[in-house]
Amino acid sequence: MIEKIISGGQTETDQAVLDVAIKMGFSHGGWLPKGRVTKTGTLPGKYRLKEMPTENYSECIEQNIKDSKGTLIISYGKLTGDSDYARKMTLKHKRQLLGIDLNQTIAFEAASLIKDWIQLRYIDVLYVMGPDGDINPDTGKHIAGIVEGALILDLMNASSDSDITNFSERDYVEKLPGPPKTVNQAVDILISKMALKDKVIIANMTYGELVDLNSNLGAYIKNIFRLRSGNDELMESCRFVTQNNKLDEDGACVAIIEILWKRVRTTHKMRVVK
Repeated sequence: MIEKIISGGQTETDQAVLDVAIKMGFSHGGWLPKGRVTKTGTLPGKYRLKEMPTENYSECIEQNIKDSKGTLIISYGKLTGDSDYARKMTLKHKRQLLGIDLNQTIAFEAASLIKDWIQLRYIDVLYVMGPDGDINPDTGKHIAGIVEGALILDLMNASSDSDITNFSERDYVEKLPGPPKTVNQAVDILISKMALKDKVIIANMTYGELVDLNSNLGAYIKNIFRLRSGNDELMESCRFVTQNNKLDEDGACVAIIEILWKRVRTTHKMRVVK
């Protein structure tokens, strides 16, 4: 499981990932150019990154890769610039590499893919690089949500005797707002966390395609809404909506996803103009 998050701290996205690590109680670090220089200004002192004796950011990228077990690169489309350089250096130094293209993968699926990769490749120190904020003004928030979702899923499967697991999960759960008590509240939260692209993708799915969405989004819903840890009020709301008193956790996830789908179809479904 993850023990440490590494970032170069250069962009709002990089710093958002570090904020997730701090929020969830993970150790964090990384290297940045001399003078704590970033693309957004001087890096705040709360981030425990070290300065390289150079202003060359490429050297920082390579050192961050060498210090990690795996590199996660999240992008919108083809890798370019620093992201492509990170890809090449990761291969050069024979570290694990995962690329997530958000033009091809919805956020909830991305979180599940990252979790599976972390566990399959035994990633304990993770270097994360995301796109610049000028691509999308909400990029930092979206990347943070994906990484946070992946870490939550990883924590849920971690060994019960892990000190960091016990601390991080407890600390994270204590900081969460109260879980939703109704299906509509749950759907409101999901919509507020989703990127516009994800809303459009889901809105244009057929009913039959929702089963594929449930395989990834369902796990996220179970964990984030605490269906596995006694959110009886939400379970009762799902049973009321479906008129099924024997509905289990999996059925509750399906019910929430169906309501989500119906909701975004009224606002984000693409229509053919004749």
